[in-house]
Amino acid sequence: MGRLVILSGPSCIGKGPLHQAMVKFYPHLMADLQKVVLYNDRAPRPGEQDGVDFHFRPRGMIESLAGTPGYLVVPVRSDLQALELAALERILQGGKTPFYEGNPYVLASLRQCGWLERLSVLSIFLSPLSSEEIGYFKSRDPGVDLALLVQDIQRRKLLQRTAKAKGHLSLPDLQEIERRSGNAWREMQEAVHFDWVIPLHDGEGNDNWDAHYYPIGAARRAMLAFAKLLQNEDPGTLAEKWLPDLLQ
Repeated sequence: MGRLVILSGPSCIGKGPLHQAMVKFYPHLMADLQKVVLYNDRAPRPGEQDGVDFHFRPRGMIESLAGTPGYLVVPVRSDLQALELAALERILQGGKTPFYEGNPYVLASLRQCGWLERLSVLSIFLSPLSSEEIGYFKSRDPGVDLALLVQDIQRRKLLQRTAKAKGHLSLPDLQEIERRSGNAWREMQEAVHFDWVIPLHDGEGNDNWDAHYYPIGAARRAMLAFAKLLQNEDPGTLAEKWLPDLLQ
């Protein structure tokens, strides 16, 4: 039976730097994984490459794939993305493990189309809050609005990432940040459908990933958790399994 590894979470949660840290410090674990490249209608960010990060295509072209056998088209925040199922097949036939890093809706789409029935799946969700923190905020009187809290957490991460990449923020940048952070709570609802949840407070652009050569803080804990899960080891307190009613 083939295997599929899925790493997901809200925009700017830290999927990219976690992947890079794994390649740097656990190359033997990542050597078997081959990234699944999706189609995306947005423009490349600084440093992104067509065919490596995404297949960047016009929105009309991706819209034309909807309903086409062998493609899953998924709206993601303000983007439109598409997954070619044959790309997964090619990776499996090449003896590699498909590795999907991206939005959490692809897992649900793969389940709905029945494609996962013949695979072993390791699905991991990166969350800006731990289950203990969520329980704490839910118990406050008056209660904390978790949706607004998560939006603010991710807004700050997105502001930091964008400012670090561009130096200054334009009005379209700020509007995009609001769209992405505004979707974070809705995307977190998908976490209960994943095998594991790794709390990660150090988002993309955080110095804890690479300013000291080795990841430190929450970045390091997330890396250790991911490494253990890839090796089918018990992650202990580094990762969590969420109950369906946690976010209700």
